[in-house]
Amino acid sequence: MSSIAKLTRRFVGILSLSTFLLLIVNFILLLVIASSQMPGAGPWTVARKTAEALRKTEDGYALSGEMARELDAENAWAVFIDDDTRQVAWHTENLPAEIPMAYTLSEISGLTRGYLADYPTFTGSAENGLVVVGFPKDRYWKHMNPAWDYDLIQNSPYILLAVIGVNVAVIFLIYVAANSRLLRSVKPIANGVQALPTQEPVYVRERGLLSDLARDINRTAEILQAQRAGLRKRETARADWISGVSHDIRTPLSMVMGYAGQLEEEPGLSEENRRKVSIIRQQSLKMKSLVNDLNLASKLEYDMQPLHPQPVNLVAVARQCAADFINADFSEIYPLEWNTAGSPAGCVINGDRDLLCRAVVNLLNNVRSHNPDGCRIFVEVRTEGGEACVAVEDDGAGITDEQLRKLRDAPHYRLSDYGTEEPCHGLGLRIVRQIVKAHHGSVDFDHGASGGFLATMRFPLRAGAGPVGRDPENPERQADGPPRP
Repeated sequence: MSSIAKLTRRFVGILSLSTFLLLIVNFILLLVIASSQMPGAGPWTVARKTAEALRKTEDGYALSGEMARELDAENAWAVFIDDDTRQVAWHTENLPAEIPMAYTLSEISGLTRGYLADYPTFTGSAENGLVVVGFPKDRYWKHMNPAWDYDLIQNSPYILLAVIGVNVAVIFLIYVAANSRLLRSVKPIANGVQALPTQEPVYVRERGLLSDLARDINRTAEILQAQRAGLRKRETARADWISGVSHDIRTPLSMVMGYAGQLEEEPGLSEENRRKVSIIRQQSLKMKSLVNDLNLASKLEYDMQPLHPQPVNLVAVARQCAADFINADFSEIYPLEWNTAGSPAGCVINGDRDLLCRAVVNLLNNVRSHNPDGCRIFVEVRTEGGEACVAVEDDGAGITDEQLRKLRDAPHYRLSDYGTEEPCHGLGLRIVRQIVKAHHGSVDFDHGASGGFLATMRFPLRAGAGPVGRDPENPERQADGPPRP
């Protein structure tokens, strides 16, 4: 509806502007045409100038040469009528033969406001007489009885505005009547186009001036519905397949891990075979982790993973993950530095604690996977611009600009492992992004300040969040203290 109103306002604006510009153009054209039709002075001006240029001499009357040339240029003639005798005391050489040489008062009155022998005449007062200038018969048209009522002149501005208003109203009514059918056709088209992104069935009646466009919209809506149905079917099949494969793999994988663990503890096993069994167990653990990641990624992608939001202190979550990482005997080659000093009060968000822990653990494991020779890890929790931030950084091998671009832009990650024996699919980072998205936050990957890799998760703070320094699950414990093994 807003589009229709906007379209109508645009049409009305164009109409008003066009009308105004048309009036201005017409006025300018009138001036141009009038000036081109009368390149010289007006006829009354010519008559006045002729009377002023006529001088009485000892031999009679004489006209200045300049004025005589101007009359010749206008192809006009002139006479001087004496006041006392009412006779022509002077005239130009090109005086027509039918022009009388004596006049009565009534004739003088007639030629002053009209014609003389069908010649349009104009008068100018001279000393002791009247100068009459006549122009060619087809040169001017004169209004014989000019008389205007004073009230009409006084009210002429209002009359002019009323006439313009009536004209504009008539033009607008004609315009609306001519375009109302088009506007009625545009409304369902606009509603149909607006409804296309809503994933609801769309149908526009195929009639009116825009029936072809309505037909195309209906065809597009049918294609979109078919594509959405096919996509939902494929997504469901994909999610079911991943869930089924994950379920089917768990049982035999558990048996492989169990037997491998038993063989690894067998006293009579040779060191070579013990090393091989250890590799089998470690790879089985990786397969189990990968299956769990696939299942979680699928559930998060299709909104099948239930969330249990509650007030969660991110400092406590990150500290617990860091402590678990240290307890896993990684602290020797992966020393971890904890930093929440200077964090402003209030780092509590509404979130699922288990999923948030999984996101932090994935970032720590990502550092370990990409730096097999060890590196320092920096974990920081802070508030920034109304958001709670968890940053995990390392000073390890880092990441190239091209890999960083792919990591930021590609929906599915498959990057190099920077020298490890196995390729990294980036599934752990993808799960991090999905968990953050499920919490209405954002994640950014960048180069670290020490040349390594930096991942920063940002979450909207919970309204009325408490101080960062207290753990909501254990108020007596300082949440900004270092992680404890």
